[in-house]
Amino acid sequence: MDIVAQNRRPYRIGFMLIDGFALLTYASAVEPLRAANVIAGRDLYDIRQVPVFSAQAASSSKASISADAQIGEQVDFDLVVVVAGDEAFDFEQEGAFHWLRNLARRGVALAGVSGGAVVLARAGLLKGRSVAVHWEYAEALAEIMPELYQECILYVMDKDRMTCAGGVAPMDMMHQLIAQQHGAQFARSVSDWFLHTHVRASQGQQRAGLAERYGTKNATIVSAIELMEVNLSDTISLKGLAETVGVGPRQLNRLFSTHLGFTTMELYRRLRLDKAKTLLEQTTLPVTEIGLATGFAGSAHFSRCFRERFGHTPSAQRK
Repeated sequence: MDIVAQNRRPYRIGFMLIDGFALLTYASAVEPLRAANVIAGRDLYDIRQVPVFSAQAASSSKASISADAQIGEQVDFDLVVVVAGDEAFDFEQEGAFHWLRNLARRGVALAGVSGGAVVLARAGLLKGRSVAVHWEYAEALAEIMPELYQECILYVMDKDRMTCAGGVAPMDMMHQLIAQQHGAQFARSVSDWFLHTHVRASQGQQRAGLAERYGTKNATIVSAIELMEVNLSDTISLKGLAETVGVGPRQLNRLFSTHLGFTTMELYRRLRLDKAKTLLEQTTLPVTEIGLATGFAGSAHFSRCFRERFGHTPSAQRK
């Protein structure tokens, strides 16, 4: 494929930036496209920045990105990439939702990076599609949109929809996009530009394994924690956990205390409370429902445990 053929117009990409987006995530998506232009010696990609709220978009680190297009402007985009952070769950700009829906009706491809996937989902633009969402957002999104088919992988390219977990994963997704449009060899030259020598497949893991996260290779502990993580609402008793992993309750507690410094159920409660904290920050679900969703039978018990863990009540966390 002749990537410098002069009779091909640039592929037009708009980056819809919602204040609070992570600068690293944005750079990981836009910089490979800029590098492709430099390496090719011409504009393979016409890149526009589309802040939502003003002439400049503010990242989570307070860096500003200036606009060169506006929401609703009649730019003939081929792809619009929504980039957002935690604010995606509170984003209520109907004008932006309307614009995205109009783009979809016109056949414009849409992508959501990090919280941008949440924005596309809330706009009703990911129905029937596989969705890659950052692990930190997955549980909150599942609570408000249980019908979505989420995949805990780096990115998904599903026809004219692309979703990406964020962080540095957009570099892997853009490598794939560039390879599709301009060949694998050219895409590799772009990745090498950034010393990105290990390009990950879309199915790559978002997080380190449990052994790495908890600093133990004990198979019994790892199996028990896996059970905990998939049973945060319908909790399992200490006896049930121990029987499932093939040891006695006292032996399981000794293993947890020795290797992790917590008893089995202490760690289990911490995992449930961490999930509750995430749901309080990212959703508008009532506090009582969040308590139930994290395995607490009563609001008083939930509130007491939450205060012991974080030093304040669930309601204060939300405020």
